[in-house]
Amino acid sequence: MSDTSKEQAGDFELPVKGFKGTPEEIERQWYEQVYKGRGDSMLQLTWRAVLMGSILGGVLSLTNLYIVLKAGWSFGVAITACILSYAIWTGFYKLGLAKTPMTILENNCMQSTASAAGYSTGGTLGSAFGAYMILSGQPLPIPLTLAWVFFLAVLGVTMAIPMKKQMVNIEQLPFPSGIAAAETLRALHSHGAKGLRAAKALAISGVLAALDKFWAEGLPLVNAKWEAFSSAALLVQAEKWLCGSSYAALKGRTVMFTWDAIFVAAGAIMGLRVCVTMFISGTLCWAVFVPLLQRHGVIAGSGFRELVQYTLWGGTACMVTGGLLGFLLQWKSIARAFRSLGGMFSRNTAAMSEMEKIETPMSWFAAGQIVSLIALGWLAHTSFAMPFWQSALAVVLSFVLALVACRITGETDTTPTGALGKVTQLTFGALNPGNVYVNLMSANITSGAATSSADLLTDLKSGYLLGAHPRKQFIAQFAGIFVGTLVTVLTFSVLVPDASVLGSEQFPAPAAQTWAAVAKALSLGLEALAPVKVWSIALGGALGIVFALLPLALPKWQAYLPSASAFGLAWVFDWYYGLLFLLGAVIAQALKKQAPQAAAEYTFPVASGIIAGGSLMGVVIVFWANGGDMLAKFLGR
Repeated sequence: MSDTSKEQAGDFELPVKGFKGTPEEIERQWYEQVYKGRGDSMLQLTWRAVLMGSILGGVLSLTNLYIVLKAGWSFGVAITACILSYAIWTGFYKLGLAKTPMTILENNCMQSTASAAGYSTGGTLGSAFGAYMILSGQPLPIPLTLAWVFFLAVLGVTMAIPMKKQMVNIEQLPFPSGIAAAETLRALHSHGAKGLRAAKALAISGVLAALDKFWAEGLPLVNAKWEAFSSAALLVQAEKWLCGSSYAALKGRTVMFTWDAIFVAAGAIMGLRVCVTMFISGTLCWAVFVPLLQRHGVIAGSGFRELVQYTLWGGTACMVTGGLLGFLLQWKSIARAFRSLGGMFSRNTAAMSEMEKIETPMSWFAAGQIVSLIALGWLAHTSFAMPFWQSALAVVLSFVLALVACRITGETDTTPTGALGKVTQLTFGALNPGNVYVNLMSANITSGAATSSADLLTDLKSGYLLGAHPRKQFIAQFAGIFVGTLVTVLTFSVLVPDASVLGSEQFPAPAAQTWAAVAKALSLGLEALAPVKVWSIALGGALGIVFALLPLALPKWQAYLPSASAFGLAWVFDWYYGLLFLLGAVIAQALKKQAPQAAAEYTFPVASGIIAGGSLMGVVIVFWANGGDMLAKFLGR
């Protein structure tokens, strides 16, 4: 096999460890060692990739929307799209329906389009739009919702353009799902001995993860009586036996063990520093802070939905201050990222560097931001009587908080859009007290933009590792938002025809309930916040600043210092997530010490296979359990 064929087949090493040197040296190394021979010559942005990705993304968008309405939690679809896109087109090729197989970079473009359609357009429908329906008692008109969701997606994907060079190219943040997707594609396309070993490891781990997921959640779908034998039910019984009378109280504080191999695999990719921070922080939150508030009568009830209304304030403040200060300390790199703004309308390509010729131009960023600002400002003013200056402020705040969201996603693989949206709700609660709709939709701008930009950077990380043309990959992602907007909005209107559906057993919509509760609490202004929440904001914000400054004071200990984003994030999700992340990181570290060569070869393929297998089985279970009901609703029965 020629070198070119090997490159196209996927027989190459991914630069997971990154490059070192000055920003210019790092970009030169990537251009020479990764991009050349692949991104400059291989098919990637083709009609078949975009069309197939759009269809696949439309299906995945239904799944994500349904899960958000059920559980208030959405998952990135990059891995799922990656595996499905490869499998479907390879099947077409073997059946003679396609003349040639897709290249690895075409598959990456297809994944980017599907990911945009499946994830970056529907996240706020189950939160902010659902909360609007709860508070107003009626849905927004479909044309207005279509316009709002579309321009939010445009705002988010173009907002990521200046961040990509800093976070992906220069800082080389891990973006674990991006690494997993790239490793998955490389293994699938590989034909060499090492690549085949990686592909085999990926396949075996994926099958085992899928079976594990089915054992936990799928048995009741076969026979309701089998639910007692599911791993989830058996684990609950074991915990009840071990904890005795304390079980109910511990469960109410989320201090329990719930198995999900996907989080373990993500922890193996994240690394020990981030995962240790999350576990310690989560334990302080759910095993110390929450019981303390309950003991003093500040919190009367239990359960994640009620408790997180108190814990999210300090965690969000820590993430925001730490993330912003950490980014601002990189002011030289920020200046380089925006330096091209002055020449955005210049057509003198001869003066552009090789990297600038393939990167997404800053003029696209400016155009997307201006168009979105005008469109969202007009929609907000005509629909919710929001002053234009407040719409502009919401967009500016969106950019600031999207920086934080992208950094947190890069480090922890989790985008805390709901928590960061609360910052906007708090801001507009002070600026426009009493107007709950302005409060909701301004926060909707923030969370929608953060979700889209973080998702785009995750996909761009995959492309970066594979040597894709950045501009072509951006176009593929942008193409996906058209299908995603249409499918998610129309589906939402069918599944949730009126406010009575939300909060029901069918659609509990916890995310929408949370947004509505915060909007109500802030309707009277900042004084509506309980003192413990105000103190949490102050202490969490101060802690985030300390975490951001520690690397400057202790540069030699930087690898062991806590992460502000990981510390804050643990206060806005269940305790057992941090435990699972830590378990994965410990296993990966132990393997690295005991068998460094095997760890280098198998850690990422196995982790990627677990994430892919678990995600795919999760999609299958959702469709199996709810496909008939969804189809009936689509048909109006």
